[in-house]
Amino acid sequence: MNLNELDGRIGEGWSGQAPNGSHVNVVLARRGSPMAAAALSMLAHPAPGHTPVLVCVGPTQQEYEPVWPPTLMMNKATALDGEHQRITWGAAQLGIAQGVLDAVADGLLEASGDLLVLVAVWIDPEAANETPVRSASRAATRKALGVCVEGRDPQAAAALVERRDSLQSPFHGRD
Repeated sequence: MNLNELDGRIGEGWSGQAPNGSHVNVVLARRGSPMAAAALSMLAHPAPGHTPVLVCVGPTQQEYEPVWPPTLMMNKATALDGEHQRITWGAAQLGIAQGVLDAVADGLLEASGDLLVLVAVWIDPEAANETPVRSASRAATRKALGVCVEGRDPQAAAALVERRDSLQSPFHGRD
């Protein structure tokens, strides 16, 4: 697919079971575009508990290498507790890397520096098991990238419109 057509595409994915699941939002950006500039600017604006990182993998820190296409990760849940930080920047980062590489292996994306992948990930602060968090982050990232590139099923979008008056959220309804 043409990189200009991918620029600004958005996708979403959830996988796993709470509290060890993963929810991601993905944005694709073509290198040199305003979208890429906005994505890269987040690296310059960390906040306590929200540290953007270039997704890297390796058995040790000295052996880190970035995933290709370059992937930027930002956590959506404030990570102040040491265990939540470890699971977010460890298990979730590894799962995101694997999900991006799955998309490359599937021919959905090219391993090119001309495309940036921005992933905002939510890991529950109560998450306690890194293996399902990694697996969930991998599956959620691959799912979201599929939506970015292939688009949303028009029938699913139409069905959502039809159900709009009866929609629910697990974070609503407590009053």
